[in-house]
Amino acid sequence: MADQAPHEKLDHIRHSLAHLLAAAVLKEFPDAKLGVGPTVENGFYYDFLLPRAVTPEDLKTLEKTMRSLVNKKLPFTGREVSAAEAKKLFAHQPFKLELIDDFTGAGQPGKEQEKLTVYETGDVFMDLCRGGHVENTSEIPADGFKLDKIAGAYWRGDEKNQQLQRIYGLAFENKEKLKEYEAMVEEAKRRDHKILGPKLDLFTFSELVGPGLPLWTPKGTTVRNLLDDFVWQLRKKRGYLQVDIPHITKKDLYETSGHWDKFKDELFKIETREKHLYAMKPMNCPHHTQIYARRQWSYRELPQRYANTTKVYRDEQSGELAGLARVLSITQDDAHVFCRNSQIKDEIFKIWDIVTEFYGAFGFQLSVRLSLHDPEHPEKYLGTPEVWHGAEEHLRQLVKEHGAEAVEAPGEAALYGPKIDFMGKDAIGRSIQVATIQLDMNQPERFDLTYVNEKGEKERIVMIHAAIMGSIERFLSVAIEHFAGAFPVWLSPVQATVVPVGEKFSEYGRGVYERLCDAGIRAEFAEADESLGKRIRAAEMMKIPYIVVVGEKEMAAKTVNVRDRTGEEKEIPLAEFIEKIEGEVREKTL
Repeated sequence: MADQAPHEKLDHIRHSLAHLLAAAVLKEFPDAKLGVGPTVENGFYYDFLLPRAVTPEDLKTLEKTMRSLVNKKLPFTGREVSAAEAKKLFAHQPFKLELIDDFTGAGQPGKEQEKLTVYETGDVFMDLCRGGHVENTSEIPADGFKLDKIAGAYWRGDEKNQQLQRIYGLAFENKEKLKEYEAMVEEAKRRDHKILGPKLDLFTFSELVGPGLPLWTPKGTTVRNLLDDFVWQLRKKRGYLQVDIPHITKKDLYETSGHWDKFKDELFKIETREKHLYAMKPMNCPHHTQIYARRQWSYRELPQRYANTTKVYRDEQSGELAGLARVLSITQDDAHVFCRNSQIKDEIFKIWDIVTEFYGAFGFQLSVRLSLHDPEHPEKYLGTPEVWHGAEEHLRQLVKEHGAEAVEAPGEAALYGPKIDFMGKDAIGRSIQVATIQLDMNQPERFDLTYVNEKGEKERIVMIHAAIMGSIERFLSVAIEHFAGAFPVWLSPVQATVVPVGEKFSEYGRGVYERLCDAGIRAEFAEADESLGKRIRAAEMMKIPYIVVVGEKEMAAKTVNVRDRTGEEKEIPLAEFIEKIEGEVREKTL
């Protein structure tokens, strides 16, 4: 394993541990039926059909067995087998038999047969597996893994199939890395937007409205509007124009764009009284093509840049919904550029500048991922291989010209074109996809979008998709957790709370509050109907940036006592405090 890249070595460790987990489960439950056991981002899992529910105590027993197997220095050896031999080896494992038939194309005329391999772990376990293991179990760090949790999972992800028990494990290079990850998970729980959002009165969900349909409070709406306006101002400076579109469309639009064939099962559909079929829009780009298509454009009028913040709707399964991160109603800060081939570079670099400036205001360090199509599965995409290769090479050159390095990710492209995805690391080190720029040569072809060139001839335009936040809901889930709910002053729904020490100072406090409001500062006034300490604690719990306390001393000197989130206090003239907040808003200080 000395020649392996670190990520490959770790993947092999995780895959080997999945086999050891299955061996431990068979020792504890000899009649267990084995599903599959792949690696995942931070470890591995294995699916089992068991005679009873697995308990946390079982996990301790299984983990102990796995460690004993690690210490036995068991070798991993693989060999090719025929379908007949494989069926004998796994005669009592129905899920494995199903996989054998699937891999060998049984009952599927024309399907290319895969070679079957089995891997043995010493003399304790054998699995149907493509490989990727350590040479022997001594290469597995015994203190670098642990069994983490139990979940339900349908066989092959189909709810019509049997439900299995999925046991997850964590696995890292060493004990220190494992502890680091566990500490990050605990910190993530403390920052969970699903808890903090309602606690800070930003959004709520209603059983009457339905899951996946967040309702935004006045404070949450303020934050959404601030974010949307920030993006719009960045776009406005670069020549974008606002458009607006309906929330529904005839299915004809998506049949032409190609989305209907690919996504018709994920659309909310509406049948009119006249039996016409409409769909709630799951994306905005086909609508925007029709704004462009309203007339013939000259090369002198290009690029056309359309910006539109609007909701789209996707029929996600209820089990996939997760707070704001996965919802049914998605607010996209969408924009589309219609331009000539020769203008692609300038337009993408303009969008890149917007992305850099926007995420700089949140302290995100960005890296670049080039999301490409999967050449082995061209049926997943619109357009020809030639168009795809041309578009992908174009993006490669642009990334290089911008002076950036990009990780390439085959299979991560959009339906209609490759993407430049921006990956940001949040405050606790999690890598998250944020903005995206997509190059689309296919929709202009399908909608026959053209312009007239210098020779008076029609030429095909190019379409660039650009989402800065992607969706306001998902971005806010990221931002709430990134800041642990303590937004910077420019983004805080309430920037200052005025707290009079007692009733006799309320009049002066109200005057301070009104001065702040007149200056455009988002302020609240805490009536002196409870103790000073309780009112201050309430403001701290709401993570308000500044608590402005006024009493005898401040009233006499015409000043305010300002306390920030660190607990530091300072007595300053009100005008100076207003100037301080205005500066932080103007500079978008973190």
